[in-house]
Amino acid sequence: MTFKLKQAHPDDIQTAFDLLKLASKTLEAKKINQWKYWQDPPVEKIKWVKEGFLNKECYFIKNENNAVMGMVRILEEDLSYWGAMNDKSKYIHSLVIDKAFSGNNLGKQVILLIEENAKKNNFEYLRLDCDATNTKLCTYYENLGFILVGEKQLPLGIYNLYQKVIG
Repeated sequence: MTFKLKQAHPDDIQTAFDLLKLASKTLEAKKINQWKYWQDPPVEKIKWVKEGFLNKECYFIKNENNAVMGMVRILEEDLSYWGAMNDKSKYIHSLVIDKAFSGNNLGKQVILLIEENAKKNNFEYLRLDCDATNTKLCTYYENLGFILVGEKQLPLGIYNLYQKVIG
C-alpha cells in the first residue's frame, strides 16, 4: 500500500481528535478497554495532542490521493513515559489507522518507515508504549522485534514500554 507521512498542521487538529475517537470506538467494539478516554478526552490529553502539533511531532498518513489513512506522533524525547534517557531514540505514539484502511499491514509499514528514517539519522533505539491490558497489540509489537523493557503506571492506566535496537 502506497502512503506518505505528511507533517500535520495545527489547523488540522480536529482530524487527529476524530481519528483517535474512531479508534477508541473500534477498540471498544472489540471489547478492548483501551483509549476510551478519547471519546471525551480529559484536559491533559487535549493539551498533549496540541503540544504534539505545535512541536511538529504529529504526522498524517496519506495515500496517493492525499486522503488521510491515519496518524502518528514521532518524538525524540518522551519524559512522560520513559523519563530522561541518555541515548538517541525515536518514540512512536498514537499510531492510528483509519478503519477503512486497516487490515493491510499499514501500521507495520509506518513503523518500518519510521525505523528506516531513524537508522539513516543514526538513532540507536525505536521506542513505544502499549496499554498493558491490550495483549494482542503487545504481541503485535513483539512480533515486529520490540522487546518489553519496563512498565509505567500513569493516571489513565499501566503501559508496557517497548524498545527495538536499530543503531
